[in-house]
Amino acid sequence: MSLKNFSFNVIQKDGFARLGQIQTHRGNIDTPVFMPVGTQATIKGAFINDIIKTGAQIILSNTYHLMIRPGVERIKIQGGLHNFMNCRLPILTDSGGFQVMSLSKLNKIDKERGAIFNSHIDGKKFILSPEESIKIQIGLNSDILMVMDECPKNTNDYELIKKSMELSMYWAKRSKKQFGSNPHKALFGIVQGGLFNDLREKSLNLLKEINFDGYAIGGLAVGESQKEMFEVLDALKNKMPFDKPRYLMGVGTPSDILGAVRKGVDMFDCVLPTRSGRTGLAYTWKGKVNIRNSEYKNDKTPLDSNVSKFDLNKYTKNYLNHLFNTNEMLGSMLLTLNNINFYQELMVEIRNHIKKGTFEDFYNKYADIL
Repeated sequence: MSLKNFSFNVIQKDGFARLGQIQTHRGNIDTPVFMPVGTQATIKGAFINDIIKTGAQIILSNTYHLMIRPGVERIKIQGGLHNFMNCRLPILTDSGGFQVMSLSKLNKIDKERGAIFNSHIDGKKFILSPEESIKIQIGLNSDILMVMDECPKNTNDYELIKKSMELSMYWAKRSKKQFGSNPHKALFGIVQGGLFNDLREKSLNLLKEINFDGYAIGGLAVGESQKEMFEVLDALKNKMPFDKPRYLMGVGTPSDILGAVRKGVDMFDCVLPTRSGRTGLAYTWKGKVNIRNSEYKNDKTPLDSNVSKFDLNKYTKNYLNHLFNTNEMLGSMLLTLNNINFYQELMVEIRNHIKKGTFEDFYNKYADIL
């Protein structure tokens, strides 16, 4: 049986919100989509089969962290990341570029050589060039690969952002050359330019000349306000290629997602639902619940009585409060699953309302609650 080529189709629009579908040889992905983050080949605190049961259709893993541990060779001997972590879903791998920013004290940037890292684990030196990033991602056998970029910290320094954007575009060309042609995988370019619309437009135009399978918007969710983020998306929404997926990297809260869908974004990822779950913060249709609070000590109601999956509605707030205040790992596992499930329910509702032409009503109902 021949493998299905990567493709994307916009099925319906409601305003700028888009209902679509990505086709991969591992399965179809309905958009808008939220990708749970499995940084080190695991969704922390959850079985992959449970993640699939929530309705997740694709997950994300991290090139930098997998390069450090366990190393790409150990994953390659099992045939790639899917076999290694027993995951049948499509996998998107980021390039390691975000760690250029987040671990900036441990690296330096060289235009030709790439990012020169000292491992945050043992100080060992690594060089992550655009070519090496693509080689690692191919070794991981991911389905959607990201170009190597530099993600600058939030700043109003125009010249610094311009220089960083130009470096990212140079690395994008090199990433595409290394990737070559593979119809069964996809390579996404990453639009940079900070909060400066002229730099964003220039970056996008350069990426369109190179021609990628999808276009990500990077360098956001790094400290700017939600209003500033939406202004960047607003300026790009009519300029992004219509027939390619649009991916807002590292975003975000349910409110962020609702607002970005409204600006034409198709794909999202964020550690927020899992990280929040591990620390006692639950996402529900009535808003956030900090289960550690003493007000839940005698509360016999579930987080959400409508959630029948995994019997989550059989655990009371009283019990969950007890688990967290005694540092029992089951509490983190239950809230992680609750949050991933909520995010997937949110995406289903978003898609349903775009299909019905009622997304704006849905947005107005929940944007300020969630």
